[in-house]
Amino acid sequence: MSAAAESRARAIGVRDVAARAGVSRQTVSRVLNAHPDVADETKDRVLRAMDELGYRMNNAARALGTRRSRTLGVLASDALLYGPSRSIAAIEASARDAGYWVSAAFADAGDAAGVVSAVDHLIAQGVEGIVVVAPHARTLDALDEMRIGVPVVTLHSSGRGARGLSVDQVAGARLAVAVLADAGHTRIAHLAGPSDWLEAESRADGYAAELAARGLPPGPVIAGDWSAGSGYAAVEAVRSSGVTAVFAANDQMALGLLGGLHEAGLSVPRDLSVVGFDDVPDAAYYWPKLTTVRQDFTELARRAVAALVGEGDATASDLAPVAPRLVERDSVAPPL
Repeated sequence: MSAAAESRARAIGVRDVAARAGVSRQTVSRVLNAHPDVADETKDRVLRAMDELGYRMNNAARALGTRRSRTLGVLASDALLYGPSRSIAAIEASARDAGYWVSAAFADAGDAAGVVSAVDHLIAQGVEGIVVVAPHARTLDALDEMRIGVPVVTLHSSGRGARGLSVDQVAGARLAVAVLADAGHTRIAHLAGPSDWLEAESRADGYAAELAARGLPPGPVIAGDWSAGSGYAAVEAVRSSGVTAVFAANDQMALGLLGGLHEAGLSVPRDLSVVGFDDVPDAAYYWPKLTTVRQDFTELARRAVAALVGEGDATASDLAPVAPRLVERDSVAPPL
Protein backbone atom coordinates (compact mmCIF):
# COMPACT_ATOMS: atom_id res chain seq x y z
CA MET A 1 0.00 0.00 0.00
CA SER A 2 1.36 3.45 -0.90
CA ALA A 3 2.04 6.02 1.82
CA ALA A 4 -0.81 8.18 0.50
CA ALA A 5 -3.26 5.25 0.50
CA GLU A 6 -2.13 4.24 3.98
CA SER A 7 -2.74 7.80 5.17
CA ARG A 8 -6.25 7.75 3.77
CA ALA A 9 -6.98 4.41 5.43
CA ARG A 10 -6.56 5.83 8.94
CA ALA A 11 -7.17 9.17 10.63
CA ILE A 12 -4.48 11.72 9.93
CA GLY A 13 -2.93 13.05 13.15
CA VAL A 14 -0.50 15.69 14.34
CA ARG A 15 2.38 13.19 14.07
CA ASP A 16 1.70 12.77 10.32
CA VAL A 17 1.57 16.53 9.75
CA ALA A 18 4.81 17.04 11.67
CA ALA A 19 6.59 14.37 9.62
CA ARG A 20 5.35 15.81 6.31
CA ALA A 21 6.32 19.39 7.28
CA GLY A 22 9.64 18.38 8.86
CA VAL A 23 8.82 20.01 12.20
CA SER A 24 8.11 18.84 15.72
CA ARG A 25 4.64 17.92 16.97
CA GLN A 26 4.90 20.86 19.36
CA THR A 27 5.31 23.20 16.40
CA VAL A 28 2.21 21.77 14.72
CA SER A 29 0.30 22.26 17.98
CA ARG A 30 1.43 25.88 18.11
CA VAL A 31 0.19 26.47 14.57
CA LEU A 32 -3.17 24.87 15.42
CA ASN A 33 -3.55 27.13 18.44
CA ALA A 34 -2.46 30.32 16.64
CA HIS A 35 0.62 30.73 18.85
CA PRO A 36 2.46 33.96 17.94
CA ASP A 37 5.97 32.47 18.23
CA VAL A 38 5.93 30.56 14.94
CA ALA A 39 7.81 31.87 11.91
CA ASP A 40 5.63 32.60 8.89
CA GLU A 41 7.62 30.20 6.69
CA THR A 42 7.20 27.41 9.23
CA LYS A 43 3.49 28.13 9.62
CA ASP A 44 3.03 28.02 5.84
CA ARG A 45 4.86 24.68 5.65
CA VAL A 46 2.66 23.17 8.37
CA LEU A 47 -0.55 24.47 6.76
CA ARG A 48 0.54 23.10 3.40
CA ALA A 49 1.22 19.70 4.96
CA MET A 50 -2.25 19.72 6.56
CA ASP A 51 -3.81 20.47 3.20
CA GLU A 52 -1.82 17.79 1.38
CA LEU A 53 -2.71 15.14 3.95
CA GLY A 54 -6.33 16.19 4.34
CA TYR A 55 -5.83 16.78 8.07
CA ARG A 56 -8.97 17.73 9.99
CA MET A 57 -8.63 19.18 13.46
CA ASN A 58 -10.24 17.15 16.25
CA ASN A 59 -11.94 19.70 18.47
CA ALA A 60 -12.14 17.35 21.46
CA ALA A 61 -8.43 16.55 21.25
CA ARG A 62 -7.61 20.20 20.90
CA ALA A 63 -9.62 20.99 24.03
CA LEU A 64 -7.53 18.50 26.00
CA GLY A 65 -4.35 20.26 24.98
CA THR A 66 -5.49 23.87 25.35
CA ARG A 67 -8.10 23.65 28.13
CA ARG A 68 -10.44 25.47 25.74
CA SER A 69 -13.37 23.81 24.02
CA ARG A 70 -13.83 26.49 21.34
CA THR A 71 -17.52 25.64 21.62
CA LEU A 72 -20.45 28.00 22.09
CA GLY A 73 -23.75 26.91 23.55
CA VAL A 74 -27.17 27.78 22.16
CA LEU A 75 -30.19 27.58 24.44
CA ALA A 76 -33.46 27.86 22.53
CA SER A 77 -37.20 27.48 22.80
CA ASP A 78 -39.79 27.61 20.01
CA ALA A 79 -37.04 26.61 17.59
CA LEU A 80 -39.49 25.59 14.86
CA LEU A 81 -40.75 29.14 14.34
CA TYR A 82 -39.11 31.18 11.61
CA GLY A 83 -37.23 33.79 13.66
CA PRO A 84 -35.65 31.44 16.23
CA SER A 85 -34.84 28.77 13.63
CA ARG A 86 -33.14 31.28 11.32
CA SER A 87 -31.18 32.69 14.24
CA ILE A 88 -29.93 29.26 15.33
CA ALA A 89 -28.75 28.45 11.80
CA ALA A 90 -27.05 31.84 11.51
CA ILE A 91 -25.33 31.42 14.89
CA GLU A 92 -23.87 28.08 13.81
CA ALA A 93 -22.57 29.58 10.56
CA SER A 94 -21.04 32.61 12.34
CA ALA A 95 -19.46 30.45 15.01
CA ARG A 96 -17.96 28.15 12.37
CA ASP A 97 -16.51 31.16 10.56
CA ALA A 98 -14.89 32.20 13.84
CA GLY A 99 -13.43 28.72 14.37
CA TYR A 100 -15.94 27.62 17.00
CA TRP A 101 -18.32 24.70 17.31
CA VAL A 102 -21.90 24.98 18.52
CA SER A 103 -23.74 22.77 20.99
CA ALA A 104 -27.50 23.27 21.29
CA ALA A 105 -29.96 22.58 24.09
CA PHE A 106 -33.69 23.13 23.97
CA ALA A 107 -36.11 23.96 26.76
CA ASP A 108 -39.75 24.88 27.16
CA ALA A 109 -39.79 28.60 27.94
CA GLY A 110 -42.47 28.06 30.55
CA ASP A 111 -40.47 25.44 32.44
CA ALA A 112 -37.94 27.21 34.68
CA ALA A 113 -36.44 23.90 35.80
CA GLY A 114 -36.05 22.88 32.16
CA VAL A 115 -34.19 26.12 31.38
CA VAL A 116 -31.84 25.54 34.33
CA SER A 117 -31.26 21.93 33.22
CA ALA A 118 -30.50 23.02 29.65
CA VAL A 119 -27.94 25.58 30.85
CA ASP A 120 -26.32 22.98 33.12
CA HIS A 121 -26.15 20.60 30.15
CA LEU A 122 -24.26 23.19 28.10
CA ILE A 123 -21.91 24.14 30.93
CA ALA A 124 -21.07 20.46 31.45
CA GLN A 125 -19.83 20.40 27.85
CA GLY A 126 -17.34 23.17 28.59
CA VAL A 127 -18.92 25.84 26.41
CA GLU A 128 -17.10 29.17 26.48
CA GLY A 129 -20.25 31.26 26.13
CA ILE A 130 -23.99 30.85 25.60
CA VAL A 131 -26.40 32.46 23.16
CA VAL A 132 -29.91 32.29 24.56
CA VAL A 133 -32.64 32.54 21.94
CA ALA A 134 -35.12 33.95 24.43
CA PRO A 135 -38.37 35.25 22.97
CA HIS A 136 -40.19 34.89 26.30
CA ALA A 137 -39.77 36.89 29.49
CA ARG A 138 -40.11 33.63 31.43
CA THR A 139 -36.83 32.34 30.01
CA LEU A 140 -35.02 35.52 31.00
CA ASP A 141 -36.53 35.38 34.49
CA ALA A 142 -35.16 31.86 34.94
CA LEU A 143 -31.71 32.95 33.74
CA ASP A 144 -31.70 35.91 36.13
CA GLU A 145 -31.86 33.45 39.02
CA MET A 146 -28.75 31.57 37.86
CA ARG A 147 -25.02 32.10 38.28
CA ILE A 148 -23.85 30.73 34.94
CA GLY A 149 -20.11 31.42 35.00
CA VAL A 150 -19.61 32.05 31.26
CA PRO A 151 -20.58 35.05 29.09
CA VAL A 152 -24.21 35.08 27.97
CA VAL A 153 -26.02 37.07 25.27
CA THR A 154 -29.71 36.87 24.47
CA LEU A 155 -31.49 37.12 21.11
CA HIS A 156 -35.15 37.83 20.37
CA SER A 157 -35.45 39.43 23.79
CA SER A 158 -36.22 42.91 22.39
CA GLY A 159 -32.96 44.14 23.89
CA ARG A 160 -33.91 43.33 27.46
CA GLY A 161 -30.89 43.20 29.75
CA ALA A 162 -27.32 44.44 29.43
CA ARG A 163 -26.39 41.73 26.90
CA GLY A 164 -29.63 41.58 24.97
CA LEU A 165 -29.16 41.68 21.19
CA SER A 166 -32.09 42.23 18.88
CA VAL A 167 -33.41 43.63 15.66
CA ASP A 168 -35.15 46.90 16.56
CA GLN A 169 -38.70 45.61 16.74
CA VAL A 170 -40.31 48.96 17.57
CA ALA A 171 -38.59 50.61 14.61
CA GLY A 172 -39.67 47.75 12.33
CA ALA A 173 -43.30 48.07 13.38
CA ARG A 174 -43.17 51.79 12.81
CA LEU A 175 -41.88 51.19 9.28
CA ALA A 176 -44.85 48.89 8.63
CA VAL A 177 -47.39 51.41 9.88
CA ALA A 178 -45.63 54.27 8.11
CA VAL A 179 -45.88 52.67 4.66
CA LEU A 180 -49.61 52.22 5.20
CA ALA A 181 -50.10 55.76 6.48
CA ASP A 182 -48.02 57.20 3.64
CA ALA A 183 -50.36 55.43 1.21
CA GLY A 184 -53.25 57.35 2.78
CA HIS A 185 -54.63 54.84 5.31
CA THR A 186 -55.96 56.32 8.55
CA ARG A 187 -57.80 53.28 9.95
CA ILE A 188 -55.16 50.61 10.51
CA ALA A 189 -55.57 47.40 12.52
CA HIS A 190 -52.83 45.33 14.13
CA LEU A 191 -52.89 41.54 13.95
CA ALA A 192 -50.70 40.91 16.99
CA GLY A 193 -48.48 38.04 18.05
CA PRO A 194 -48.90 36.14 21.34
CA SER A 195 -48.91 38.42 24.36
CA ASP A 196 -46.21 36.41 26.16
CA TRP A 197 -43.64 37.05 23.42
CA LEU A 198 -41.34 40.03 24.00
CA GLU A 199 -41.08 40.81 20.29
CA ALA A 200 -44.87 40.73 19.87
CA GLU A 201 -45.12 43.28 22.67
CA SER A 202 -42.48 45.50 21.05
CA ARG A 203 -44.17 45.34 17.64
CA ALA A 204 -47.48 46.32 19.21
CA ASP A 205 -45.71 49.21 20.95
CA GLY A 206 -44.21 50.36 17.64
CA TYR A 207 -47.62 50.15 15.96
CA ALA A 208 -49.19 52.36 18.64
CA ALA A 209 -46.25 54.79 18.65
CA GLU A 210 -46.37 55.42 14.90
CA LEU A 211 -50.12 55.99 14.93
CA ALA A 212 -49.73 58.46 17.79
CA ALA A 213 -46.83 60.25 16.10
CA ARG A 214 -48.99 60.81 13.03
CA GLY A 215 -52.04 61.89 15.00
CA LEU A 216 -54.01 58.84 13.83
CA PRO A 217 -56.58 57.18 16.10
CA PRO A 218 -55.65 53.89 17.81
CA GLY A 219 -56.84 50.97 15.73
CA PRO A 220 -58.17 47.57 16.76
CA VAL A 221 -55.61 45.04 18.01
CA ILE A 222 -56.58 41.48 17.04
CA ALA A 223 -54.90 38.60 18.89
CA GLY A 224 -52.99 36.01 16.87
CA ASP A 225 -50.53 33.20 17.65
CA TRP A 226 -47.98 33.58 14.80
CA SER A 227 -49.71 30.88 12.71
CA ALA A 228 -51.34 31.27 9.30
CA GLY A 229 -54.42 29.75 10.88
CA SER A 230 -54.79 32.63 13.31
CA GLY A 231 -54.49 35.09 10.43
CA TYR A 232 -57.21 33.23 8.57
CA ALA A 233 -59.40 33.26 11.69
CA ALA A 234 -58.97 37.05 12.04
CA VAL A 235 -60.77 37.84 8.76
CA GLU A 236 -64.19 38.47 10.29
CA ALA A 237 -62.75 40.73 13.01
CA VAL A 238 -60.86 42.71 10.36
CA ARG A 239 -63.94 43.06 8.13
CA SER A 240 -66.23 44.14 10.95
CA SER A 241 -63.75 46.72 12.28
CA GLY A 242 -64.05 48.98 9.24
CA VAL A 243 -60.29 49.37 8.77
CA THR A 244 -58.69 49.76 5.37
CA ALA A 245 -55.29 48.30 6.27
CA VAL A 246 -53.70 45.71 8.57
CA PHE A 247 -50.21 45.42 9.99
CA ALA A 248 -49.68 41.71 10.73
CA ALA A 249 -46.98 40.99 13.31
CA ASN A 250 -45.47 38.24 11.15
CA ASP A 251 -45.66 36.99 7.58
CA GLN A 252 -47.34 33.69 8.44
CA MET A 253 -50.35 35.47 9.94
CA ALA A 254 -50.37 37.80 6.94
CA LEU A 255 -50.49 34.72 4.67
CA GLY A 256 -53.55 33.35 6.47
CA LEU A 257 -55.20 36.75 6.35
CA LEU A 258 -54.61 37.04 2.60
CA GLY A 259 -56.17 33.63 2.02
CA GLY A 260 -59.18 34.38 4.19
CA LEU A 261 -59.80 37.74 2.57
CA HIS A 262 -59.67 36.13 -0.87
CA GLU A 263 -62.24 33.52 0.17
CA ALA A 264 -64.43 36.35 1.49
CA GLY A 265 -64.38 37.99 -1.93
CA LEU A 266 -62.06 40.84 -0.96
CA SER A 267 -59.07 41.86 -3.04
CA VAL A 268 -55.68 42.86 -1.59
CA PRO A 269 -54.64 45.62 -1.97
CA ARG A 270 -57.72 47.05 -3.73
CA ASP A 271 -60.09 46.50 -0.78
CA LEU A 272 -57.57 46.15 2.04
CA SER A 273 -53.83 46.69 2.33
CA VAL A 274 -51.66 44.26 4.32
CA VAL A 275 -48.09 44.51 5.64
CA GLY A 276 -46.21 41.66 7.34
CA PHE A 277 -43.03 41.27 9.37
CA ASP A 278 -39.94 39.00 8.95
CA ASP A 279 -39.66 38.74 5.14
CA VAL A 280 -39.76 34.95 5.06
CA PRO A 281 -38.41 33.49 1.80
CA ASP A 282 -41.93 32.75 0.56
CA ALA A 283 -43.21 36.30 1.09
CA ALA A 284 -42.11 37.34 -2.39
CA TYR A 285 -44.40 34.60 -3.79
CA TYR A 286 -47.57 35.25 -1.78
CA TRP A 287 -50.54 36.54 -3.78
CA PRO A 288 -50.18 39.44 -3.86
CA LYS A 289 -46.46 39.64 -3.16
CA LEU A 290 -46.21 40.79 0.44
CA THR A 291 -44.85 44.13 1.59
CA THR A 292 -43.05 43.33 4.84
CA VAL A 293 -40.25 44.22 7.26
CA ARG A 294 -36.99 42.31 6.90
CA GLN A 295 -34.94 41.20 9.89
CA ASP A 296 -31.21 40.60 9.36
CA PHE A 297 -30.70 37.38 11.34
CA THR A 298 -27.21 36.89 9.89
CA GLU A 299 -26.01 40.21 11.30
CA LEU A 300 -27.72 39.51 14.61
CA ALA A 301 -25.90 36.18 14.89
CA ARG A 302 -22.57 37.74 13.87
CA ARG A 303 -22.86 40.26 16.68
CA ALA A 304 -23.81 37.58 19.19
CA VAL A 305 -20.80 35.44 18.32
CA ALA A 306 -18.51 38.50 18.31
CA ALA A 307 -19.74 39.45 21.77
CA LEU A 308 -18.86 35.98 23.10
CA VAL A 309 -15.59 35.13 21.35
CA GLY A 310 -14.29 38.64 22.03
CA GLU A 311 -14.18 37.64 25.73
CA GLY A 312 -16.52 40.40 26.78
CA ASP A 313 -14.90 43.16 24.70
CA ALA A 314 -17.89 43.68 22.37
CA THR A 315 -18.19 47.25 21.16
CA ALA A 316 -21.22 49.46 21.64
CA SER A 317 -22.04 49.00 17.93
CA ASP A 318 -21.97 45.21 18.36
CA LEU A 319 -24.56 45.47 21.14
CA ALA A 320 -26.73 48.10 19.43
CA PRO A 321 -30.07 47.03 17.93
CA VAL A 322 -29.89 45.86 14.32
CA ALA A 323 -31.86 48.12 12.01
CA PRO A 324 -34.79 46.47 10.17
CA ARG A 325 -35.62 47.27 6.54
CA LEU A 326 -38.93 47.73 4.78
CA VAL A 327 -39.36 45.56 1.66
CA GLU A 328 -42.06 47.05 -0.56
CA ARG A 329 -43.96 44.73 -2.86
CA ASP A 330 -47.58 44.60 -4.03
CA SER A 331 -49.86 44.34 -0.98
CA VAL A 332 -50.22 48.07 -0.25
CA ALA A 333 -52.26 50.62 -2.23
CA PRO A 334 -54.16 53.82 -1.38
CA PRO A 335 -57.60 53.24 0.15
CA LEU A 336 -60.63 53.53 -2.12
